[in-house]
Amino acid sequence: MVTVRVPATTANLGPGFDTLGLALALYNTLTFEEVPEGLFFDGVEPEYASEENLAVVAYKAVLAELGLSMPGLRVSISGDIPICRGLGSSAALIAAGAAGANANHGSPLSREELLAVCNAIEGHPDNLAPAIFGGLVASFVEDGRPYIARYSLHRSLRCTALIPDFQLSTHLARSVLPEKVPYFDAIYNVSRTAVLLKALENGDTETISAALRDRLHQPFRRTLIPGFDEAEQLANDCGCVAFFLSGAGPTLLCLSADPDFDARLAAGLSALPGHWQQLPLPVDHEGIIVS
Repeated sequence: MVTVRVPATTANLGPGFDTLGLALALYNTLTFEEVPEGLFFDGVEPEYASEENLAVVAYKAVLAELGLSMPGLRVSISGDIPICRGLGSSAALIAAGAAGANANHGSPLSREELLAVCNAIEGHPDNLAPAIFGGLVASFVEDGRPYIARYSLHRSLRCTALIPDFQLSTHLARSVLPEKVPYFDAIYNVSRTAVLLKALENGDTETISAALRDRLHQPFRRTLIPGFDEAEQLANDCGCVAFFLSGAGPTLLCLSADPDFDARLAAGLSALPGHWQQLPLPVDHEGIIVS
């Protein structure tokens, strides 16, 4: 029996669409116990208690990679990552299931190899990479193999999530994106992503504010989130360095460098339409932890 703790993640970081991801100190903890037969769940809603549960899918995928058959399994899940809120809940399940299977059989696969197995399930590594490795990670896939580069985030920078009381499916968030984008918009994003990574390392707030902007997905997805405009205005009025969608949304992230930012934001939160939870989220630097 093994226990896996896996962090929440935020993907895209503005211009880094399907490329950048950051691990956050909000966790799910899953325990995997192999049993003679059957599939059992603890702490799982009935609609997710099946072989289609992503943790089980990933567990089985790692066993297949190791040439092993799927045994009976008991899965216990306890955690704080909200579902369908743009904080990597699916990636967390996949990463945990893969790490659990690997650990239950002697940990023969490296984190890089686990990422490859997980990516075959998820289809893109932007959430998976930081969930597995921790920290700020850039990634892409070539011929089915994920490649990553890890970066640091300056210690002065703080993330604060605004989490609404409604879900937003990734499928819907993808459906509003255009099939083609203007050449100039592609250059706009590529140039800002390249500069953003160094600015985040250096804590250069002026450059971050200019670079953490996007033309490929946020202009289209913000229309799916009631209260986006008001939340953005509040964050900016409170001294936000940058304001952006977490993944596909609907969670919104504020990046700040002022220790008093959260207090100012909290004071104005009740004026926003709808119901929003404010949650300061330090960066997680460890990724998956197995015990």
